[in-house]
Amino acid sequence: MSKGNIGVTSDNIFPVIKKFLYSDHEIFLRELISNAVDATSKLKTLSSVGEVKGDLGDTRVRVTIDKKKKTLTVSDHGIGMTAEEVDKFINQIAFSGAEEFLNQYKDKAEAIIGHFGLGFYSSFMVSKKVEIFSQSYKEDAKAVHWSCEGTPEYTMEETIKAERGTDIVLHIDDEFSQYLEDATIEGLLKKYCKFLPVEIAFGKKKEWKEGKEVELDEENIINDINPAWTRKPSELKDEDYDKFYHELYPMQMDEPLFHIHLNVDYPFNLTGILYFPKIKSNLDVHRNKIQLYCNQVYVTDEVENIVPEYLTLLHGVIDSPDIPLNVSRSYLQSDNNVKKISGYITKKVADKLAELYKADKDEFAKKWDDIKMFIQFGMLTDEKFYEKATGFALYKNLDGKYSTLDEYMDSVREKQVDKDGNMVLLYTNDPDAHYTFIERAKAKGYDVLLQDGELDVHVMSQAEQKHEKLRFVRVDSDTIENLIKKEETAKDTYSDEQKEGLRKAFEGLLPSDADKLRYYVTCEAAAADALPVFLTQNEFMRRMKEMSAHQQGMSFYGQMPDSYNIVVNTNHPIIQELIGKETSEEVQEEVEKDGKKETVVKTVYSLANEDERLKQLIDIALLASGQLKGEALAKFVNRSVELL
Repeated sequence: MSKGNIGVTSDNIFPVIKKFLYSDHEIFLRELISNAVDATSKLKTLSSVGEVKGDLGDTRVRVTIDKKKKTLTVSDHGIGMTAEEVDKFINQIAFSGAEEFLNQYKDKAEAIIGHFGLGFYSSFMVSKKVEIFSQSYKEDAKAVHWSCEGTPEYTMEETIKAERGTDIVLHIDDEFSQYLEDATIEGLLKKYCKFLPVEIAFGKKKEWKEGKEVELDEENIINDINPAWTRKPSELKDEDYDKFYHELYPMQMDEPLFHIHLNVDYPFNLTGILYFPKIKSNLDVHRNKIQLYCNQVYVTDEVENIVPEYLTLLHGVIDSPDIPLNVSRSYLQSDNNVKKISGYITKKVADKLAELYKADKDEFAKKWDDIKMFIQFGMLTDEKFYEKATGFALYKNLDGKYSTLDEYMDSVREKQVDKDGNMVLLYTNDPDAHYTFIERAKAKGYDVLLQDGELDVHVMSQAEQKHEKLRFVRVDSDTIENLIKKEETAKDTYSDEQKEGLRKAFEGLLPSDADKLRYYVTCEAAAADALPVFLTQNEFMRRMKEMSAHQQGMSFYGQMPDSYNIVVNTNHPIIQELIGKETSEEVQEEVEKDGKKETVVKTVYSLANEDERLKQLIDIALLASGQLKGEALAKFVNRSVELL
């Protein structure tokens, strides 16, 4: 039996391990299992090169709990360790056995996981004592027993162990008794070890018989040692990809829309499968995340530094030994490889989408409404992705026809270019609310897009910046004649003074709620068959308010009250009749002219607002825009009956 001090430069490394190296206590199990898998993979590598003779026998890694002894044991049948190796790899902290092995067998050891050197010591986060029982594969090697109680002091002695391999026995601290519960350990094994390349056994399989759970003789294997992303795409069918998707996300009922299989070995190693899911709510986005693995060991689902932000909306797996992790394999570290990997993933996704669109445009269009948020988010945040996405980003009109922006502009160019050469694309985000305006646009032969997505306003603004002569305008933002101005414009014969009198009459009857709503009256010569009075909303101000809901730095617009234009159509017969009822009077007014004050006589027109038709016309305009409610709506109904 020998005693000694663990080779560390600090007086006591254990508080450092517990407080700083590991972000979550639970990852101790991941580290111990990874080491056991490493030992087993090393054995298989040595066997393949002839250094280990004969049948390898049972190579499963087993996890067992003894509640009476308060121990958790991880056992493997790998290469084991001699006393010298325990001294080298355990007593000298941060000396990486996997790294040394990789250097020696670099052409054969692709399955070796660990290269950090501190994984074993994570066990002291939850244990008051840790023991190692190990028997090396080497002939004539003596078994070794190592023990430590969380201080730099350890004991090591010869022992008897019947089988090759290593048992790590954790004497769980009372503070962490949850790690002696079967459900807790099985949950952690499924989280971190679900796809390790060596079978992990924990307890026995169970099934329900006659109303109760019965334990079977068969061992409960936690993991799938050949997950889909480790296989060649040529070996997999669509149903295999769908099956793996549900293996990753067992609570996800919907099938993914399509998948992208990643497989690159230069200038970095990266494999994985990404899925475009159906997103029904923001909850789906946050619950199901891309999972990052390092040689089939689960690391994290916080992959923002590897995957561009917009692609974090995807689901699936990324596995790469070249992604730099900190010593605890818990946090990503930035370097050039991360940037290269991010760029590769972006290109791969864009190329796949372009390929799908070219292969079957109709099928792609059917999926567009489910994937548009991914693509639009990418276009808004990544210039390179934008350039590629213009070839498959779609717009839908009210007839349900999908087109790229270039295709759509070509289809409406003949009619929807104004007198200044601007391409004007009309859209609605609420076909029912804007029905009257849409019908007016269609009567002119114009087409209307449906833009009712969360990011549509941002995407339209981006497209306007990219195309000098392009404008998107919501169909209710002005009269149709003003939205797409042609050479021929409707005119009236009324003086500015007459229209001012009309404007003031309507203005005096408008509802007042300046903190939330503001109305402005304008008199315009719209078509004679248009409504006598209707509401429009300025495109710029309304769009700024909508964008402020999703964009930082625009809160100023979000706090402003909604403003609407009450447009009085001076070409409508009813309005013309009202103008005919205007009274006029001459009034004297003092004005300044050439620095001198003069008294002039002006003709002022006024309209008696006792005429109930004025209020009725205003309420019709408000009703058509969904803004007539409560008491005002009740009064409108009663007034309508009286007028009849």
